[in-house]
This record gives sequence, structure tokens and C-alpha cells, in this order.
Amino acid sequence: MRRFGRIGSVIIAVLLTGTLLAACGGKTSADGKVHIEFFQNKPEAKDSFDKLVAKFNAENPNIEVTQVNPPDAETVLLTRVVKNDEPDIVGMGATDTFSVLSQSGIFEDLTGQPLLDQVNPAYVKQVTDVTGMTEITGVPYATNANGIMYNKEIFRKLNLQVPKTWDELIQTAKAVKAAGIIPFYFTYKDDWQTNLSFNALGPNIVGNDFFKARRADETTFKDHFQEVAEKMLALLDYGHSDNFGKTYADGNRAFARGEAAMYIQGTWAIPELRKTNPDLELGFFPFPTGNDPNKANLISGVDTLLAITESSKHKEEAAKFVEFLLQPENIGQYIEEQTAFSAVEGVNQDDPAVAELKPYFEQSRFVDFADHFIPAAVQLNSITQSFLQNRNIDGFLNTLDTEWDKVANRRQTP
Repeated sequence: MRRFGRIGSVIIAVLLTGTLLAACGGKTSADGKVHIEFFQNKPEAKDSFDKLVAKFNAENPNIEVTQVNPPDAETVLLTRVVKNDEPDIVGMGATDTFSVLSQSGIFEDLTGQPLLDQVNPAYVKQVTDVTGMTEITGVPYATNANGIMYNKEIFRKLNLQVPKTWDELIQTAKAVKAAGIIPFYFTYKDDWQTNLSFNALGPNIVGNDFFKARRADETTFKDHFQEVAEKMLALLDYGHSDNFGKTYADGNRAFARGEAAMYIQGTWAIPELRKTNPDLELGFFPFPTGNDPNKANLISGVDTLLAITESSKHKEEAAKFVEFLLQPENIGQYIEEQTAFSAVEGVNQDDPAVAELKPYFEQSRFVDFADHFIPAAVQLNSITQSFLQNRNIDGFLNTLDTEWDKVANRRQTP
């Protein structure tokens, strides 16, 4: 049963931070088929899902799945929830927005369902950690990783080894800079790019249990994120002459052309780099955040999970489509096209560019992205971008605490 009540007002509060958008169309069954709406929020994954949807529809002539992938998808989804117009299946990240919807009773409880049998338990735990619920309301599907890409040709030319510690990372950056090459290509004109180092440093230095304590008002960013902020600033000394004038697209083109040795980025950028330079000798290593390499974890989180809505009139058919997507052949196709990783055990990403990450997945040495725990209304992206420009650590941490408290207070209001 839906637990809308107070949490429903939270959804409305979330919507007030964005633009209220019109709901999409409804379902029809005039042709005798069961129509399923699959709503997902990743525009770059639309073509991949289109292929899988077409394959499923061909194999199941009595069911027709339609993919919906609108701009500003999360806002559209929240608006539709308020209007009681939920799709049958939702594909989205394991983020704070997913948490709000789960706590509202929007998604079916899948705890103990066969759909979860082959999923890596570490990713299932990420889902429950984000929601704070014991019920499992989404099936982890595809995951991604955040780390540091490097140009293997430049590293060979300068006789550099892959750094394993923070001190080695800085030494490597200094050596690259001394050789007249850009150490890191920063793309901070796009504010979301400023959080890449935050997402790596926070979980490894502070730990994501911090967010559970922050939700309970038992701690603050000011108490724990000083080292994170200091290291974020330290990296800026090894950028280029226009760190805040280049976009993500600019960075992809520049790094692909060999204009920098390293690129703090996510695995999602690999297909974009290869559009510019298919022959790029690319490597990828976990972000070294401290000086004990045995304590360094890869940052990897649930990029797409699959949730069935509680209001769906076709839950059996919806579950059949989710089961289809989880089949090794199908998720294998998806992760190959998206250069992503599978949450389904036994389905491996064999792209040589991410070969150095494989041991971390095999040993489950990974932790979730910090920003998966931070409400969108906090405006982490713009706060972090401003901090990196003004370099005011106290102001940065105080602002994070102030904005977090504002959102928490709105969510507690009946």
C-alpha cells in the first residue's frame, strides 16, 4: 500500500525546485496487447534500450513495451507521480530522488523476488543504504565508475607508473607539468563536473556512513570534510589555463587528442572519447585518495536500477520485461554499448580501457558515489563549482550544512 502522506509533500517540495512539466500519455489496449511503459532517465542509453525493447516485443507478441525518455526525466517522473500517472517500470539511478519515491510507496517491494537472485549483493545494499529502508524497491542493473583516465602513450613517454597513493598522484602530476604537458584536463564550466573529485574523496576519506549520521542530524560537513576540500583545491594546481572555461564536451575532445595526461572522469565518457579518437590508448585507475593503497576503494554505484511501480496494472508482464533485461546476453549487450558494468554477477565488462578496474569488482572493493546521498535541492553542483573558484573551504562546508538543513526542514514539514 502506498505510504504517500508526509512523504508525498516531500515530492511536491522536490518539484518546487524545478519546473513542473506535463505528464505523458496513458496506456491503451485496443489491439489486444498488454502495453507496458518503460520510463528511463538516461538519454545516452536510449538507443541501447530501444534495441532491447524491440527484441523483447518480437519475442513476446502479446506484450508491447514502449520506452519513454523525456528531457529532465526525474522532474517529469515526480510530476507524474503527483498526478497519479506512474509508468509501469522506471529505470533510474540509486539516488536521493529514488529514495524519496521509494519511501513514498511508489515502487513495488521486490524483497526476496527471483529477480534479485543473480544481482551482486553489494549493489543491492547500495539501494537499501540510499533509501534507508529494509525493503528492496529496485533491481540494480547497470553500474558505472568514477576514477582517473590516463593516456598510456604519455605515461610511457615520461616513464610514469600508475599512482597508487595520493602522494604518488601529486608526484605524477608534478612530473607531467614539468614536462610541459597538462596533468589534468578540468572541465569546470559544467558544474556537475566539479563533483567528480568530491565523489571520489568523500567516500574514501570520510565514508558514506557519514550521510546516515547527517540525516539524523548527528554530524556536519564542517566536522568531517576539511581534508576532502583541501585535496580538491590541491588538484587545481595541476590543471590548464582555463579550468572554468571548458565543458565536458571540450574535455572529451581535448583528452582524446592527447592534450593532457590524466582526466578525472567517469567510465561513461569512454564512448565519447572514442568518437574523437578510436585509437586512443586509454587506461583507467581508481582515484588514490590517501596513502594506504590497501584502503583505496573504487567509486562505483548503481547507474540504472529497474523498479516496478506499485500502481501498475500489469506487474506480471513488467516483471517479465525486467527479467528479460537481466538475462546475461541482454545486459551484456547493454554494458558493451554503454561501457558500463553489470550488477548481475558473472557478466563482465571486457573493454581493455577499464581492465585495471577489474580486480576491484572481483573483490567488491567499491563504494557508492557521495552525491547519491545528497538531495538535488541542496544544489551540490553549483556550491562545489563556486567553492573551487573562490577557494573558501569554511564557506563551502558551511554552505553545504546550511543547504542540507534547509532541505531537511522542508521534508519534515507536514
